[in-house]
Amino acid sequence: MLTRTSSAAIQPVLLRGSPRAPAVPGLVRRAPGLHRGHPRFTSSATPRSPTHAGSKIARLHPASSLVGTSLASTASSRHRSVSTLTSSSSTATDLDSDTNMYTASFALFEELWAAGVDHVFVNLGSDHPSIIEAMVKGSRDRNGAFPRIITCPNEMVAMSMADGYARLTGKPQAVIVHVDVGTQGLGAAVHNASTGRAPVLVFAGLSPSTQEGELRGSRTEFIHWVQDVPDQKQIVAQYCRYAAEIKTGVNVKQMVRRALQFASSAPQGPVYLCATREVMEAEMEPYELRKGCWEPVELGGLDEAAVDKIAAALAEAKNPLVVTGYSGRNHAVPGALVELADAVKGLRVLDAGGSDMCFPADHPGWLGLRFGVDDAVRTADAILVLDCDVPWIPTQCRPPEDAKIFHIDVDPLKQLMPLHYIEAQHRYRADALASLRQITARLRGSGELRSRLAGPERERRWEALRAEHKRRLDDIAARAQPLDNGEFGTGHLCARLRELCPQDTIWAVEAVTNTLFVHDALQPTLPGQWINCGGGGLGWSGGGALGVKLAADHEAKTKGRKKGQFVVQIVGDGSFLFSVPGSVYWIARRYGIPVLTIVLNNKGWNAPRRSLLLVHPDGLGSKASNEEINISFDPSPDYAGIAKAAAGGELFAARVDNAADLDRVLSEAIAAVESGQAAVVDCKVVSGR
Repeated sequence: MLTRTSSAAIQPVLLRGSPRAPAVPGLVRRAPGLHRGHPRFTSSATPRSPTHAGSKIARLHPASSLVGTSLASTASSRHRSVSTLTSSSSTATDLDSDTNMYTASFALFEELWAAGVDHVFVNLGSDHPSIIEAMVKGSRDRNGAFPRIITCPNEMVAMSMADGYARLTGKPQAVIVHVDVGTQGLGAAVHNASTGRAPVLVFAGLSPSTQEGELRGSRTEFIHWVQDVPDQKQIVAQYCRYAAEIKTGVNVKQMVRRALQFASSAPQGPVYLCATREVMEAEMEPYELRKGCWEPVELGGLDEAAVDKIAAALAEAKNPLVVTGYSGRNHAVPGALVELADAVKGLRVLDAGGSDMCFPADHPGWLGLRFGVDDAVRTADAILVLDCDVPWIPTQCRPPEDAKIFHIDVDPLKQLMPLHYIEAQHRYRADALASLRQITARLRGSGELRSRLAGPERERRWEALRAEHKRRLDDIAARAQPLDNGEFGTGHLCARLRELCPQDTIWAVEAVTNTLFVHDALQPTLPGQWINCGGGGLGWSGGGALGVKLAADHEAKTKGRKKGQFVVQIVGDGSFLFSVPGSVYWIARRYGIPVLTIVLNNKGWNAPRRSLLLVHPDGLGSKASNEEINISFDPSPDYAGIAKAAAGGELFAARVDNAADLDRVLSEAIAAVESGQAAVVDCKVVSGR
């Protein structure tokens, strides 16, 4: 294991001939002896010289090696540099074989590990020589105390894996891609991480900033000119909580920690760092940051006046309602919501986001998942909006004019959405869990409020709620029955999955128009059990499910268990194609990440038709075929076959279109996954069920 040097043993590192450096708050340095007495920041570039035109890369004398010092800036510095070159017999191999070399790239990985980043998902390019060197050094010298590197043949999958991992654990993970095109390859996955509030650090290289060999890492390939853009970070900056260029290796660890601080502070999300090869190649003295100085910003609860207002409104209301979306990201929130619902008998909870499991389906107050349209919104007289982006869609559904509305959110202003507002009388930037506990405590601790929440009327409301809940479940079960001809819908398929899969299965869902049927049938009850794509970038669930499973297994091993929970990806056929399955199932086999994928095959994109009908219910397209409006996937691809080919044949693949075969095929697929092999089942489903 990597041992951390205590601050008491640290001595200041001085450049030769320099006065004693002043102390830097929050920074500790390792003893000079750890790095052969070299200065803290050293370049190993070869200056261009007429007398050394054919020489290989050689180490410069420390006195002239500070990055940013031009070799041609003064005659004396040029003479000093050239006079101290090693002989031409010193080769690049001699230099690179120095296993003690400590670069900015290695410092980056070292700080990621120190910050708790377990995995780095990489898609490497021409800007990563020092990154590759650092990875090799870390795997050899720091085995067990260095992030695990996961090779991802596609950037979308890399980002989605990090997203899924972070979504389950709450721990930020890292992605490494290359320059402008690699950054662009992240595409929709950055949007998903941003709107889904997944803490992910992205590092990308930049085209080298020198072209004549002035510094190690200088341009060596044609592509370095082609991929040089004016401001690379602006490609993704509007989706990120923080985006910056690392301009010098001397503070690379501080830049990593600052980025992770943004990523981990509410509202969480992706961050982006980039740097040239020269900066990341630079040698430097090892150093460490002081522990405990880089924690996320803490979000508190409500003030006393707010607690009083909300508690009183819920206690007085005849039809109180909580509308939430992503509060269940904190796995303690569902339990806190149950306590509130038990205190206010008759309180109902509506999920209007579908991002996380926020409230258990077995509680009488459960209204399920509805994307902004539900009768409960239309009839509520007191509404608590809790960590939710779109509690209702005004053109489709809105609360009564006299409803009392309170909005508690980590980001109530929705600062990344140019158009957003709800007609809430009170808004609070506060932590959902802390706020719920405050409100429940006030309801239970106040004699006046307790008296309002007691009595025969409250008991009648409770019994009515239980009866309504039973009717809801019965109706879901009735609608999930297969058709007489053996065809079945998503509801029946997911009801069978719920029965056949382990009770603590984690569902990674990207079912788009089928999402409500999936949620109704699965009826999740455990915190963290339901993880839906956080945004609108289709293709998340392929990498997302792998990241979730990777995280579940890793967390289980740290607790002494052999493996984590069973993971099922439920994905529409269109989203499956977006997910880059060739990359997803190669990764699944390469790293032994067994996930069961269920493809909901309805032969096309149904979402565009739904959008069309909402605007033009009687238009030409309303009567046109899927082929005519260009949303058809007929003939249907062999989805399971695509996955099996990507896995080199090492994958369970099946297709089922009759309810009579469903249990057998699903049982075989589940058994394959439990034995360690990924599985894909292509299920032909009837739309609208």
